[in-house]
Amino acid sequence: MADTTSLPTNWEVNALFSVFLFNQISGNYLSSTGRTLCFQATKSEWGISKSISRKVLSDPSNGYIIDDSCVFGAEIFVVKREVVIERVLLTNDNTYYNHALEISGFSQLPQRWVCEEFDAGGQKWKLMLNFNGKDSDYISVNLAMTDTSSLPTNWEVNVVFNIFLFNQISGHYLYSPGITRRFQTMKFEWGLSKFISKEILSDPSNGYLVNDRCVFGAEVFAIERQAADECLSLDNVDTRYKHDLKISDFSKLEETWNSAYFIARGHK
Repeated sequence: MADTTSLPTNWEVNALFSVFLFNQISGNYLSSTGRTLCFQATKSEWGISKSISRKVLSDPSNGYIIDDSCVFGAEIFVVKREVVIERVLLTNDNTYYNHALEISGFSQLPQRWVCEEFDAGGQKWKLMLNFNGKDSDYISVNLAMTDTSSLPTNWEVNVVFNIFLFNQISGHYLYSPGITRRFQTMKFEWGLSKFISKEILSDPSNGYLVNDRCVFGAEVFAIERQAADECLSLDNVDTRYKHDLKISDFSKLEETWNSAYFIARGHK
């Protein structure tokens, strides 16, 4: 965090953030898992010591650096900002619900596969994989809300969610960018029609499908739950802040490099 001169003494900003790298071939992102950490006067910088290996990054066939250009970035969600009277140890209260699903015998799955229910934010959800969607070269992944019988008439749940796929070689995740959608009686399922190409997924050297086993999952954050007197279309307002940064002449960067300031929730 930069330029904190306007904040009060003993300030704290709890932020959920992830760092990502755009894949210019697949159109998806290599992303760290979302982390909630406390930024404060004595600790204004957090990060990841092993984001990606130089070998993987520098190989153009992997899609991260092409023509010596790449796109790094960050997604930031400010949880709360407050002044503290006493210094206490931060407990890692992550408001996101993360559900990872290990799938064995992947090649034997039916054309449309639905996982078992899981809980997130007081609701039940299912993750669905479709191998024969609008574009047969890709796998589509949807998130659906289930068991809504306890909700009031004309219920609505606004949700920020990510779909991810674990890379068993690099230890990182292929992430969809954060999506904000309104789940309701008439539309209780949302997703991505082109999450990953079948060609990239099926090649074991890419690390996503190894020994016919893969790990899909979802991160879910329910913003609000309410009953609606009228059903209106959703204005797609994402409560998180995403910043893309295109870096040209990557090979000429110095050992330590800082981007220009950017603003997220009023902070630089």
